[in-house]
Amino acid sequence: MGFFTYDFGYTWLWNYGHLIPVGVFGCLAVVAWRFVWPRWVSVVSVMLALWGGTGLLIVQVVLRMNLPLELPTDQFSVEASGQVLDVGAGSGRSALMVLLATPDTSVVALDLYDGYFGISENTPERLFANATTAGGRHRVDATVGDMRDIPLGTSSVDAVVSAYAIDHLDEDGIERSLKEVIRVLRPGGQFLLMVINPDGWTRLAYPFLMHHGYWGPSANPERWRGSLISAGFEIVEEGTTPGTLHFLARRGPCVNAALRGRAD
Repeated sequence: MGFFTYDFGYTWLWNYGHLIPVGVFGCLAVVAWRFVWPRWVSVVSVMLALWGGTGLLIVQVVLRMNLPLELPTDQFSVEASGQVLDVGAGSGRSALMVLLATPDTSVVALDLYDGYFGISENTPERLFANATTAGGRHRVDATVGDMRDIPLGTSSVDAVVSAYAIDHLDEDGIERSLKEVIRVLRPGGQFLLMVINPDGWTRLAYPFLMHHGYWGPSANPERWRGSLISAGFEIVEEGTTPGTLHFLARRGPCVNAALRGRAD
């Protein structure tokens, strides 16, 4: 299963917090049964304990919180020895997805590597350690920077991926990030965008998740489709996997290569 192979730094509450209702309400159900408390106490306690166990299984087995992401589409392709930019790379789940799926490419992992976004000690060193575990340390490098102002030259990368990062931003930040992504992409290059999808799996496991757009318009595929097209992308594919909405887009040859007046 490999759940303990990598260390992505997600806090205990994110990973195993569902054990709390399992333990608390499981014990309460036993006590209620032992001392013949009102039946509703036992029923509610059992239901909450079962929810906790189900949530734990979803997080670890369905959403694969402690494993590298799986490529959600077989249409994502990069030329041999191509360079892929991972925008908002964090501790490496999406970077490892690329390294494992495209064995001849290299990855530039871009992240602020500052602040807290569900990852403890979010540093390049943690990402490098995970890449070493995956056997791809020699093919990954890290760059400290903001996805709204990517410190790379125009048309400098062959493909871009971003998983559960751009959807943390406000509307202006999303617009700026997408324009930056299309700027650094070479003509014809692909962009794989993965955002949190508040589907049944996610809402059952994390009903109280506070995430930008979790219950609002950001969860609407039309909204993301419109943002990508407005930025100048051509949509190649759209789809879902448990907990994830993904778009595969391409930079067309007619897009202005100097969107923000930057030179290579």
